[in-house]
Amino acid sequence: QVQLVESGGGLVQAGGSLRLSCAASGSIFSINVMGWYRQAPGKQRELVAAIISGGGTNYADSVKGRFSISRDNAKNTVYLQMNSLKPEDTAVYYCKLRTYVTYWGHGTQVTVSS
Repeated sequence: QVQLVESGGGLVQAGGSLRLSCAASGSIFSINVMGWYRQAPGKQRELVAAIISGGGTNYADSVKGRFSISRDNAKNTVYLQMNSLKPEDTAVYYCKLRTYVTYWGHGTQVTVSS
């Protein structure tokens, strides 16, 4: 079984920074995509950023230039560095791993106060 454990969420003032981590454990195919999604109250879950095992990345337009995704393949861990946070970044952030099967973490709350 594959498990994803997220950490690093919390409360921060606007303009601040947070770093999220997601560690995957279990039998994981080496070629995969890991990413971060977020869901704010009353809104659909949306892609924030994704990174493939070879290093290619994709970002939502709303976070380009502020967020950076990276991964450590040896540790099966993906990171999301979030800078210049805005109140509209407030959401539950979910980690996703996609190989032949898709796995989701339980989510971590990020709250940005104005």
